[in-house]
Amino acid sequence: MRIPLRDAVAAVAALFAPFVVALALAPVRADVSHTNVALVLVVAVVAVSALGNRYAGALAALSAAAWFDFFHTVPYETFHIEQRADIETALLLLVVGLAVSQLAARARLLGGVALADAGHLERLHETARFARFSTSPDDVAAHVRRQLVELLGLRACRFERGSLLGHPARLEQDGSVTVPDWVWDLDRQGWPEGEIELRATSGGHYEGRFMMTPVPGAPVPPLEARLVAVTLAAQAAVALEAPAPVGSRG
Repeated sequence: MRIPLRDAVAAVAALFAPFVVALALAPVRADVSHTNVALVLVVAVVAVSALGNRYAGALAALSAAAWFDFFHTVPYETFHIEQRADIETALLLLVVGLAVSQLAARARLLGGVALADAGHLERLHETARFARFSTSPDDVAAHVRRQLVELLGLRACRFERGSLLGHPARLEQDGSVTVPDWVWDLDRQGWPEGEIELRATSGGHYEGRFMMTPVPGAPVPPLEARLVAVTLAAQAAVALEAPAPVGSRG
């Protein structure tokens, strides 16, 4: 399993950033209170958490507590603490570091979700505008096909009109994937091999299907993206069922 470069960098930073900060503050440890040192180390933990994920943040919190002990508690440059106040500060640093790492990672996740949601909404609006002013339903289907390739990270996608042939895997309306005679766990098994159909239906009427070919071994897009794909197919179906040019409708 490949680790994203950003998470790998964050893991390295989690190990070394608290060490560098604690080491840099060592020459002035007689003039800086332990509380202020701990606060500076918490900032380092937050920075690592914002860069990586919650695991990197937790690792940074452990590293910060360890190097605080090593450089800033008596006896210096040992992983041993003699004074009760130092023990309490180290434990507090660890607890606060773990807490803020989770909050920072959560904020990063929510920020990513917000950006993704905004992108999905813009994609749907763009397709709706295209369908409204297009004079060719086939152009709408081609536009949706391109959108599906980008949205789901597909290797290829084609559109078929007419009767259903064969029994390929299918992307369902709820974002799940079904395979004939098989219970398919999309999150665990990934995309099934071969083409996957996404039916374009409107009001229960079948207008065609998008035959999608995922990139082998590529991660499955999140549920939100798959539901947007279903909605895009429905927008294409609305255009395809119209007897008159789409641009002439009010």
